Amino acid sequence: MTVPSSPSARRKARRYALQALYQWQLAGTALSDIEAQFLATNDMEKVDRTYFHDLLHGVPGQVGELDEALRPFLDRRVEELSQVEKALLRLGAFELKERLDVPYRVVINEGIELAKVFGAEDSFKYVNGVLDKLARRLRSAETAHRRREPDNTDQDSGDRDGGDA
Repeated sequence: MTVPSSPSARRKARRYALQALYQWQLAGTALSDIEAQFLATNDMEKVDRTYFHDLLHGVPGQVGELDEALRPFLDRRVEELSQVEKALLRLGAFELKERLDVPYRVVINEGIELAKVFGAEDSFKYVNGVLDKLARRLRSAETAHRRREPDNTDQDSGDRDGGDA
């Protein structure tokens, strides 16, 4: 049974995709093996498994292109990033590039939240900065709207922009 796409189901898919991508980066295990392992060992009942699959296979399929897109916004080489930051930034870059159905603010916010859970103490700030700059390049029409808004509207970190997580 496939779970209908909901913000919660996609959030869980992202969390598992991050963990699976981390494993792929470290071990180089075949994606199909990693996916099978995650499906067998995790409670995937409330996870958007299609989204998990798309992220898990999409990021490695475009890793060179994603790294190149990130490069101008990094303060060090991609290879020097922590494995968690690398997986988070690649995941966010993929969503910004390929998942136009997901608002850019949702992509950035989800990256921040995952960094708070899995990253080093302040890595969420770094992830936020890099993904924000990348969003301005990849989603210029969408982010241009934000730049025209008064400053006080950006302070609300609520989910008003996108229940489409």
